[in-house]
Amino acid sequence: MNGRPQARAPLKLAKRDLVKVFQDKYGSDSTVMGWGPRIRSRFAYFTPDDYYEATVSRLVTPGCRWLDVGSGRNIFPSNRRLAEVLGRRCGRLVGLDPDPTIEENDLVHERVRANIEEYHADDSFEVITLRMVAEHVADPEAAVAALARLTTPGGHVVVYTINRWSPIPIVTYLVPFRFHHLPKRLLWKAQERDTFPVVYRMNTRRALQRVFRSHGFAESEFAYLDDCRTLAVFRLTLILELSIWRSLHALGITYPENCLLGVYRRC
Repeated sequence: MNGRPQARAPLKLAKRDLVKVFQDKYGSDSTVMGWGPRIRSRFAYFTPDDYYEATVSRLVTPGCRWLDVGSGRNIFPSNRRLAEVLGRRCGRLVGLDPDPTIEENDLVHERVRANIEEYHADDSFEVITLRMVAEHVADPEAAVAALARLTTPGGHVVVYTINRWSPIPIVTYLVPFRFHHLPKRLLWKAQERDTFPVVYRMNTRRALQRVFRSHGFAESEFAYLDDCRTLAVFRLTLILELSIWRSLHALGITYPENCLLGVYRRC
């Protein structure tokens, strides 16, 4: 059902990159870290956020220009420490978001309240990131055309988003928007102001490849990231979810709930 293309473009990450992000976030001593990270460590499981943060950390080089699209109040909601480190590492960090929560972001160097299609800058950016933004984009062609205009040749756009063919996004698409917040609050303690309508018009690998290729990008890295956070609010259900994940992998079966992480290089 995922309709996965066969072409390979694996992430350029080593396990040590993920371990570093994990330990910087939660600590290296399993006796003092929280029960959630401790359980995930026991299963040798890294979250999609860990993969995204490690990828961005690799691409944000000293002095580079970085545009974070859909920045909201946080660059990395689960890893403020890394966001602070990367904010100091880069030369310019612009947070872009049409939502008023951008005004609460104290980590970016510049705040711009606008859609990506409306934004114009004096300089182009070596790195542009979209964390859980693509599912809200109503006009992918216009959005990626703007990204092409804003990305320096050889620069990278990182898209971290939901796979529209995973079970939860399918349910989300079918259920009216007014009912979206309650399960998010119960399962992930999300605030209502952080719940936005979804359209899923660029939430498959093929859709991303197609729209980025048409605007002068090449897919340089891509991964489906198994997402075992649906029931992570409770210890027993997290253990159950990770046990199912490990069993499916042992059988060579793809875990059904997953996210997409793609890196697109401006040609």
